[in-house]
Amino acid sequence: MALLSLNNVTVAYQKQDILKDFNLNIEKGQLISLLGPSGCGKTTTLRLIAGFLEARAGKFLFQDKDYTKVPVNKRNFGFVFQNYALFPHLSVYENVAFGLRLRKMSKGEIDKRVAEMLEVVNLSGFEKRFPQELSGGQRQRVAIARALIIEPDLLLFDEPLSNLDANLRVNMRVEIRRIQQELGITTVYVSHDQEECFSISDQVAIMNKGLIEQLDDPATIYKFPKTKFVADFIGFKNFIHFESRNDQKEEIALSLDGHSFLVERIPEGVDQTGLIGAIRPDNIEIQALEEQVESLNSLEGTVRVCTFLGRSYQYDVETKIGTFTVNEETENPYHIGHSVLLTFPKEKLVLVQ
Repeated sequence: MALLSLNNVTVAYQKQDILKDFNLNIEKGQLISLLGPSGCGKTTTLRLIAGFLEARAGKFLFQDKDYTKVPVNKRNFGFVFQNYALFPHLSVYENVAFGLRLRKMSKGEIDKRVAEMLEVVNLSGFEKRFPQELSGGQRQRVAIARALIIEPDLLLFDEPLSNLDANLRVNMRVEIRRIQQELGITTVYVSHDQEECFSISDQVAIMNKGLIEQLDDPATIYKFPKTKFVADFIGFKNFIHFESRNDQKEEIALSLDGHSFLVERIPEGVDQTGLIGAIRPDNIEIQALEEQVESLNSLEGTVRVCTFLGRSYQYDVETKIGTFTVNEETENPYHIGHSVLLTFPKEKLVLVQ
């Protein structure tokens, strides 16, 4: 039985549905990320769970109890905001202790729990400092400590790292995952950053226009996206719309305009019913045409654009069935107008809906 369930939930702003017949189940102890572009409904989902929004239809169940109409202050959930939302006039100690004071705990108990929580977030010794005396990462850890100290049944993060610089984001996501695993607390994490979500999550829900297009573990989504939207969102920039397919025992044979391709069969339980082939720019192999001839899973093409990316060059290659983006690490790049042969390894080409 799931710890948290959203069942056929509909949420609307000014009569426009943001979520419609939305469903989500989260198991106890998991960290699940809601990932997607702006406007996909991920923050709306988080705010609905927190109690800041009310559903027009459907049910929210938590620990087998109906939480649909339960007000925010009756939900024992911790919320970590994008902008930290610390009280600037209160010290680190007072910020972290705030929720315990509202619960009218004794000073001795508050002192003990604040000390323990600051140790968890590696801020022991910072009790007397004020938010303006802290770095962005330290302030975010204070916000996490404040959310955790009330011993919440659920921890919610709303793009908590978006205000930090790139290096600090990497360090903080490691800290968030460490704390979540150490405490075993069920967590819902919202972000638009794919790498961030994939690095810390047990499950990732890719959202699009108020619906979950794919919910799976990060490795499965990365290797085997289910839909064209998911594939494009996570970096599969090349698509082939095949005309026909022939399912064989270990491979799937596909064709388009007289060109033949093979796709390797993937593990059971992963959908492979589509007719659209998807492949990452890094996974297409490129060679000078004079060195090879066109064969199965290959296409002749002409370089139309060449862009230097630092570690690699990126090419836009025009072929008879479309233009493909290809990345190659090389010191001798192909130039515009160069005739090349593209090869699509069958184990890297995936089928999506």
